Amino acid sequence: MENETFAPANFKSDQAVRWCPGCGDHAILNTLHKAMAALGIAPHRTAVISGIGCSSRLPYYMNTYGFHTIHGRAAAVATGYKVANPDMTVWQISGDGDGLAIGGNHFIHAVRRNVDINIILFNNKIYGLTKGQYSPTSDRGFVSKSSPYGTTEDPFVPAELVFGARGNFFARSIDVELDTSREVMIAAARHKGTSVVEMLQNCVIFNNGIHSAITDREVRAERTITLRHGEKMLFGADLQKGLVRDGFLLKAVTIGEGGYTLDDVLVHDAHTPSNFLHQQLAMMDGLGELPLALGVIRDVEAPVYDAGVAAQVDDVRARKGFSCLRDMILAGGTWEVK
Repeated sequence: MENETFAPANFKSDQAVRWCPGCGDHAILNTLHKAMAALGIAPHRTAVISGIGCSSRLPYYMNTYGFHTIHGRAAAVATGYKVANPDMTVWQISGDGDGLAIGGNHFIHAVRRNVDINIILFNNKIYGLTKGQYSPTSDRGFVSKSSPYGTTEDPFVPAELVFGARGNFFARSIDVELDTSREVMIAAARHKGTSVVEMLQNCVIFNNGIHSAITDREVRAERTITLRHGEKMLFGADLQKGLVRDGFLLKAVTIGEGGYTLDDVLVHDAHTPSNFLHQQLAMMDGLGELPLALGVIRDVEAPVYDAGVAAQVDDVRARKGFSCLRDMILAGGTWEVK
């Protein structure tokens, strides 16, 4: 039942949280508790499903239904659970290794099918649980225990995978941006279909400061932009900068310089079916002229997989008269093997 009144404490289990002190997972967990309380969906109507990794311990810390599954299979289990229990709100918790390496195939097909699950992807660009190997999101040249001379491959960009799989919801936040994280989690849950929230998370032990060039307090305002539907794309310490069109691309400008005014700054439309501009926004990395985009970047309605399956089952039952799976199996020609 929705729209009940809950407090974050209603979603906390009695288990001691076993993450390293200072790990970004703590902030994400607390924010998720707050988002669930704000949604007003009862704990017994909620399921949290994870794979393997530091982030995948999260179901233990939730007073909801939960399933700590096997490496890379969280999306497959979450898909099956949602199809079998369409009235449940389902959250999938995966790390960049669990979700995009061994689980990469399940990830893209969950997005393509548009299953009504909420995927929170913890991205710290490292395998933390297994003690510091490079992951599918580690940058080229990254030195780790499994790449002592630097990686010789390019990383996945989670947003690029989502758009390549024809995703309809993508959002991003940083573990230390608590308000933005809560905002995008709520939007993800309200979206019908697969929602992907990339959380840039810091691993204090094996990859400390990996996002600091963007997330440090001194630079964050200049190197990130928080997008909200219907609002101007402004950023900077005094919101003195904005994003404008530059041919087919985006350009960052300072308002009042170079002839640019506030009227030139783009207004964010998260709901437009075209993903052309959404992809450009999602691929900004904050390390050059363009800031890293936070907030809900894309949120578009589309047919939902589990709803389609349920409608198909109802239709076949009505036309064929099946009351159960056994009826369907025995409806055709049968034979006895001796």
